[in-house]
Amino acid sequence: MATTRTASTVWSGDLKSGSGETAFESSGIGKQAVTWASRAEEPGGKTSPEELIAAAHSSCFSMALSNGLTSAGTPPTRLTTKAEVTFQPGTGITGIHLTVRGEVEGVDEAAFTAAAEEAKANCPVSQALSGTTITLTADLA
Repeated sequence: MATTRTASTVWSGDLKSGSGETAFESSGIGKQAVTWASRAEEPGGKTSPEELIAAAHSSCFSMALSNGLTSAGTPPTRLTTKAEVTFQPGTGITGIHLTVRGEVEGVDEAAFTAAAEEAKANCPVSQALSGTTITLTADLA
């Protein structure tokens, strides 16, 4: 069964001096402020589209890797994933780097890296972002 998740943003003013607020409607986790400065300069306690993409990508990748490892008979004890989304004003998103550290019994470094590469290629967020270069660093704890 398909699911749909929703968020919305209300923006006021021009790009450089305006501001917005993004509401996470499906989860009800609240609203986050967003500005051009929080996107192109320093966060200053506000979010950005790139941070939201990083959150989506790190969680999706972790789920896909957990599923792949479990399907292979070696469920992970713990996966810690960081997604870094690079934004260049005037160009856009120039790349995403995933870093994952796993605690997995019965898996060597090569098998873990292969599972991580598979998850990177096949998680739905990676597929949605396929027009962007996605790189990966995978290590066992």
